Amino acid sequence: MARAVNNKRRAVVTLIAWAVGIAIFFPILYTVLTSFKTEAEAVASPPSFLFFDWTLENYAEVQERSNYFLHFLNSVVISLGSTVLGLIIAVPAAWSMAFFPKKRTKDILMWMLSTKMLPPVGVLVPIYLLFRDASLLDTRTGLVIVLTMINLPIIVWMIFTYFKEIPGEILEAARMDGANLWDEVVYVLTPMAIPGIASTLLLNIILAWNEAFWTLNLTAAKAAPLTAFIASYSSPEGLFYAKLSAASTMAIAPILILGWFSQKQLVRGLTFGAVK
Repeated sequence: MARAVNNKRRAVVTLIAWAVGIAIFFPILYTVLTSFKTEAEAVASPPSFLFFDWTLENYAEVQERSNYFLHFLNSVVISLGSTVLGLIIAVPAAWSMAFFPKKRTKDILMWMLSTKMLPPVGVLVPIYLLFRDASLLDTRTGLVIVLTMINLPIIVWMIFTYFKEIPGEILEAARMDGANLWDEVVYVLTPMAIPGIASTLLLNIILAWNEAFWTLNLTAAKAAPLTAFIASYSSPEGLFYAKLSAASTMAIAPILILGWFSQKQLVRGLTFGAVK
């Protein structure tokens, strides 16, 4: 009887999971299908899903109108650069808070996390003026800096959580064997937290890749990533849904492929230390 109840519960949970997954994935699927339609078919009502005249004209026109590979390179440099810079800052910070906690450590962590609750538009004007005076507008360096600062609280929180799961006795043993501070962090602590650091890296690459507010307001042409590439297809002349869908598909395809191949590592890192 208990086995029948468990099987029924498992079937219900599986069905719910599939329903949620389909609901989340459907907009992406519809965008990809729309990218292969003509403009007339893209706005037709009722919409057609598979039975339409498939065409690659939208992709050809998007490539002719925009330099996709420049925007792609900008996205790669900005997302990887901000993530690596964030890790360089966050690993020592998380190490100190995890193994040498002070009375106000929790307050500092909560303060850092509270900065994510601030609406970005609230600090747009001062940051824009600072970037203008420092000649950082429309530069990859400027976007790397601002995206690092935006995602740094999340990076510190995640790595701090992973470091807290590592017994402090291991570090004490390393010190007794003569390890200095650099050896302790690089050769002892970091390798043990590789799953957590990898998941943090992947998550923040995705966050930086999808960031639109700052990239649209701090870039124009030279450093514009794929988010600005998509926005350029919303014009005063109207929305061309087929071409917009083609641009969106080209922008999300790299990060979807990365997420697909790294999903096991991402799940492993996000559940690191959950079971003792």
